[in-house]
Formats: sequence, C-alpha cells, structure tokens
Amino acid sequence: MLPTYSSSGSKVVPRHHSGGYAASNGYPRNKDFKFDISPHRGDDFQLETVRYYDLSNVQGTARGWEREERILLCVPLREAEAHLPMFFSHLHNFTYPHHLIDLAFLVSDSTDRTLEVLTEGLEGLQADEAPGMSYGEISIIEKDFGQTVNQDAESRHGFAAQASRRKLMAQARNWLLTAALRPYHSWVYWRDVDVETAPFTILEDLMRHNKDVIVPISGQGIDKDTDVWRPLPEWLGGEQPYDLNSWQESETALALADTLDEDAVIVEGYAEYATWRPHLAYLRDPYGDPDMEMEIDGVGGVSILAKARVFRYGVHFPAFSFEKHAETEGFGKMARLMDFSVVGLPHYTIWHLYEPSEMEAEKRAAEEEEKRQQEMEKKIQEEFSFGDAKSQWEKDKEAASSMAKEKEKQGADSAEQPRKSGRPSREVEEVSHGVDT
Repeated sequence: MLPTYSSSGSKVVPRHHSGGYAASNGYPRNKDFKFDISPHRGDDFQLETVRYYDLSNVQGTARGWEREERILLCVPLREAEAHLPMFFSHLHNFTYPHHLIDLAFLVSDSTDRTLEVLTEGLEGLQADEAPGMSYGEISIIEKDFGQTVNQDAESRHGFAAQASRRKLMAQARNWLLTAALRPYHSWVYWRDVDVETAPFTILEDLMRHNKDVIVPISGQGIDKDTDVWRPLPEWLGGEQPYDLNSWQESETALALADTLDEDAVIVEGYAEYATWRPHLAYLRDPYGDPDMEMEIDGVGGVSILAKARVFRYGVHFPAFSFEKHAETEGFGKMARLMDFSVVGLPHYTIWHLYEPSEMEAEKRAAEEEEKRQQEMEKKIQEEFSFGDAKSQWEKDKEAASSMAKEKEKQGADSAEQPRKSGRPSREVEEVSHGVDT
C-alpha cells in the first residue's frame, strides 16, 4: 500500500492540505509528526536521526543491478488517464530489481482522471503478491504550470506552440527532479507514459554502456519531442521515426543560431529551421548492432537514462533559451558543455504509441465508416436472405432468357428446313397456284 498522509484515507496529499501542514510554508506542524522543522519551532524540537551519505558510492556503474544501485524513475504526466494502464504493464515487466527503483510522478494541468487512475494503479502494483513486484519509494507531486496547448497531435506539434510549450515542459521536469532526487540515487531514468513497446531489459541495456547520458534510437515523425520509432497502420507504410530531437550539431545550425533573437528556441523537423543536422533517426538499421553508439548533442525525452551525478553537478532542463535550445535538447547541450558523455543508440528501438494527425484521423474515420456500412449491408442481407432471393431471381431471369432464345432458334430452324429440302415456301406455292397454265 502507498503511505497514508491524511486521516481521510486518501493516498495522495491534497493541495492546500490544512490538517497537518501550515498553509503558508508547507512545514509539518502536527504533533503526530516526529519532526517539527518549522522556523517557529518550540523547545520540544528533537532530531532523532542524523543520516550520513557518501556520494562517492552513488556515481553509477555499468552493472548497477549487481551493486544494488538505486534508480529514480521520473514520469511527467498531463492528461494521461488513457495511457496509464499501458504504462503500468511496463512497470510489471521491468527486469531491473523493482525494490531498487523509486517512482516519481508529476501531475500537471490535467482535467481528466490522471491522478485518480495513477493512485489506483500504484496501489494495485504495490499490493501485487508476486515476488519482487513491489517498487521502492513512490512520490506523487501536483503542480500546474499554465500549459494551455491541447494534447492532440496537431496542437502539440504545431510550430507556433513549440518554444513556449517546451519551456513549460522543462519547468515540469525540473520541479519533479528536485522534489524527488535523493542522496542515495545513482541513476535517473526519464520515461514518457505513452511508450507502447520497449524491451523489458531496457534499464540494464542502457546502463551497460556506462555513459553519463544515453538514449535509444532517434527518429523523425509527427511528434518532434522524442527519438523513438513507432509502428504505424499498414496504409502508412507500417512504421516511421517518431522524433528528431537526438542529433549531432552542424555548422549550419550554429550559423542559424547566431541570426536568431536571444529568446529563440530552435526546434527540429520544421521548415522554419533548416539545420541539416545528422539525426539518429536516419541512421536506423533494423538489423544493425543495438549496442552501436553515436555521440550526440541534442537529446530526445521519451527515454533518457542519466547518472544522478549529472544533475548534482548542475545540469538541468533549461526553461529558457540555452544556446537557442530548451528542455531536453538544451539538457543535452548543457551536459556536453560540462564535459559529460552524451550518446545515442541508433539501432536500439523502442516504439511510441501511434498518434494520428488530424488529416490521418479523418482518413481513418472515413475508412471505418465505409467498413461499418459494408458490414451493416452484409448483416441485413444475411438476416433477410436478400442475397439468396436476388441470386434466385437472377437465375430465373437467365433461365427465361435462355428459353426464349431457344424458341427463337427453333422457329428459325423450322423456317429454314423447307429451303434445305427443295420444297417451295408457302408464299411461292400460293403464287404458283394463281398462274394460268
């Protein structure tokens, strides 16, 4: 079960909770708490425990599961109710020891049941009696950032919304990280909630490279925020890259950056910014070595594994224009600037949930409507035997037509027979009878 923080039985601390927290500063004031860390504490203040952490032991290694290195799994959520069941199926399947993974969620700017579904899913996950299923510490954080861009593909990925949207996304990531990162975490793993399929061993697979920052395959697609391929319907060719945010810097892009305003944010995949950067997406080979590495400067945010020390040194997700980039791409640039290793795996593929554009959605809706009409007509024909009646009518019509043609043929044969036998026709006989011999 998740820890209970209020007497109402809720597993999530509600906003503006007044039962145990001061309304002004959030410090515990309730006498039931062991610690009173209010700046206005009284004489009864006691510090029971002093914890000592040696951060040299949490640097992150290539085989962290053997050294019991803890991972902080961070998941930003917004209007994510529909995707959470799929996400929890992934949580069940991770092969990295679950007790070494702490979960942290930030729910922001949501009007659906994201928070309720998340809480229910976590309670079910922690109550699972299967060996090794329960996770470590779980944090749920609520914070709105005023994000007003709709979550549909057309709105989220329109060029005009990119700069402001990504700056707010950077704020959300930073709030989540700073609230959840503990001194005992060796790694931080960022994961989008709408990843459809990924190897169960992804944490170990990425960790084995022992890089400061590492991401799976990059790609090009409708969603320009991540570097992940996605399966598509057959009528769209079956698959296409999903994101262009993992890339190597180019001289063209650097020259472009020099011409832009101070607050400008370059985003990939738009005609407005032709950067000519090499993208991981275009290097994908389905038969390539999944362990092949490529140094990159920009980073996509769907699946990032980073050593916790990267953040402790001050690297973050810029919520402003940092070298003309923001959020995960700015994070990659900042990490490189501070001499951390940043690599991508162009042949290691995870699949993102298919997000149709408005045009694709209309096409699919038209196809589904046509299919529905065909199925309805077929059902009506089967129920009322219209198909059999029509078939029998066609058979009768053909039979009648054949009989008529046969009679015409017989009549023609009868008229032709006298000529063949040498006998004159009736008209000839009548004329002959009228001649005076």
